Amino acid sequence: MDTNKLAKEILENVGGKNNIKDVTHCFTRLRFILKDESKAEKDIINHLEGVIQVVVSGGQFQVVLGSKVTKVYDALLPMVDLDENARGESEEKGNLFNRILQVVSKMFTPLIPAIAASGLISGALTAVKLLAAQNGTDISTNDTYILLYAASQIIFYFMPIFLGYTAAKALKCNEFIAMTIGGFLCYPQIDAIIQDASTATSIFGLPVIKGAWTIGEATKAFSYTGSVIPILLAVFVLVYLERVLKKFVPQILQIILVPGVSLIVMVPLTLSLLGPVGVWVGNVIQTMYTVLMDFNAILGGAVIGGLWGVFVIFGAHRALLPIGLNDIAVSGKQNLLAFAGAANFSQGGAALGVMLKTKSQDMKGVAAAATISAAVVGITEPAIYGCNLRLKKTMIAAIICGAIGGGIMGLGGVYGDAFANNGVLTIFTYAAGGMTKFAFYIIGCLVAFFGAAALTYVMGFEDVEEKKSTVKAVTNSYEVKAPVLGEVVQMSEVNDEAFASEALGKGIAIYPEKGEVIAPEDCTVTFVYPTKHAIGLTFDNGVELLIHIGINTVELNGNYFTQNVEAGTHVEKGTCIVSFDIDKIKAEGYDPTVMVIVSNTPEYASVEGLKISNANADTSVIGISI
Repeated sequence: MDTNKLAKEILENVGGKNNIKDVTHCFTRLRFILKDESKAEKDIINHLEGVIQVVVSGGQFQVVLGSKVTKVYDALLPMVDLDENARGESEEKGNLFNRILQVVSKMFTPLIPAIAASGLISGALTAVKLLAAQNGTDISTNDTYILLYAASQIIFYFMPIFLGYTAAKALKCNEFIAMTIGGFLCYPQIDAIIQDASTATSIFGLPVIKGAWTIGEATKAFSYTGSVIPILLAVFVLVYLERVLKKFVPQILQIILVPGVSLIVMVPLTLSLLGPVGVWVGNVIQTMYTVLMDFNAILGGAVIGGLWGVFVIFGAHRALLPIGLNDIAVSGKQNLLAFAGAANFSQGGAALGVMLKTKSQDMKGVAAAATISAAVVGITEPAIYGCNLRLKKTMIAAIICGAIGGGIMGLGGVYGDAFANNGVLTIFTYAAGGMTKFAFYIIGCLVAFFGAAALTYVMGFEDVEEKKSTVKAVTNSYEVKAPVLGEVVQMSEVNDEAFASEALGKGIAIYPEKGEVIAPEDCTVTFVYPTKHAIGLTFDNGVELLIHIGINTVELNGNYFTQNVEAGTHVEKGTCIVSFDIDKIKAEGYDPTVMVIVSNTPEYASVEGLKISNANADTSVIGISI
């Protein structure tokens, strides 16, 4: 697959670079924030080679690409050439909830690869430690273990620094001042001062708030290392502080005074107010979650396990990540992603059921890849968008079995000692609570995975139609019927060099007598251009037609054209796809000649327009041979 070509096609069909406010990507999706979503051609992008699905959610136009997303993003970025200042000046549209999700996504998505890597290392170390303990060996003092364990904890210990950068980038303030504030909170001497609750400390006469708290069985001294919310509050205030300072500080002095004054103000403000408030808010959130688990851990696990996949669809799962991160900071363990793991395995299991049940070879391939992605590394978007959401019933099976698996984990009191995405590679993260709890985790995963596969297979689903092969499906010769009634004109006589030269493919032209384009035979409408003057059809045998109504009629902006069939629809022979007003098109000074082109001409030995004078629905107008 040509990633540069795909990136260019996506860019063209989201409305061009001038329609893009911002574009980012996660593991599987390009995430566009568009100025005008109505300019984006969702159906066309959906049918581009390499695109799994298009999702419009949370104020974002998301193009799901799977594992190739990074390469496509890298190819796309130079084409977009977004002005950072223009990004900062543009106001996000949509409701408050959507805007919050967009910002949260920008803050946490860049951290996920490092978090996933840390979880993988932590899980592996836990597994090795358990195996060594079975032989009576304690490896916790081994140099390699100590160093690798430190590597697995870096992202969490210095979370304020990493979040300082991503939050500042999302909220559009100075990233490095934000990182400096985060680094200040993690600085060993500052951490020692904060944890020394018995000694009073002040800055500019303001008290530095300290303390300790107990949540559940965990008691911990006040500390900002590993914290999440304090740095987010600090960056939020920093945004407005910078704006005020830039209004009053002369331009020539801003490079020194704005960051300098920002630090002088933010350090005491964070220590005396924002930090303690952030810790308190985090504790409240963590306490509420703990209360839910204490009230009924089975119910809590079932809710998260069942609905996590739904949260992923809307991007809302990002808003829940601080709960798990805060759990790690407060108590050194979390169960949020354990329950989310049940959802991951259920999505993979449902995809496995699709792979076993579907008769479509294309869908088998998509489902097989999605199963591996979800089960091995916990990336569920290919399963959700590639088959489960698309087939509907399989999504229901995944939700049901994810809830059952999560409930089993809740019953067993499962938790992990790291914030790790759930998949086969990280399962030992959840062995930290002992073998009994680990057994409940494994049982929950197995029930979610195989239960969803079995339920999907038994329930069944409306299977997708098998895509037909291209050239091989055509016999030695084949004829294309006319999609338009009228006078036949050889392509070389068309008053447009691009068509007359057959650079776009060989075919025939028809001067229409009736303003209707009909399906020449059973086919799929692969695209209808936004101005409705151009149509793409793919026959069941693989022949691809481009039908272009008129010359330069794109300039009419869709006036006098009526689209009757949506792109992606499979239609029967004779179905009217687009109708158009011949007289009004002519009155505007445009030639209404309809070009009928075999767009995949190079795949055949020969393609030629037949020499006839008039055509109707039963007239062959193009001959094809292999």
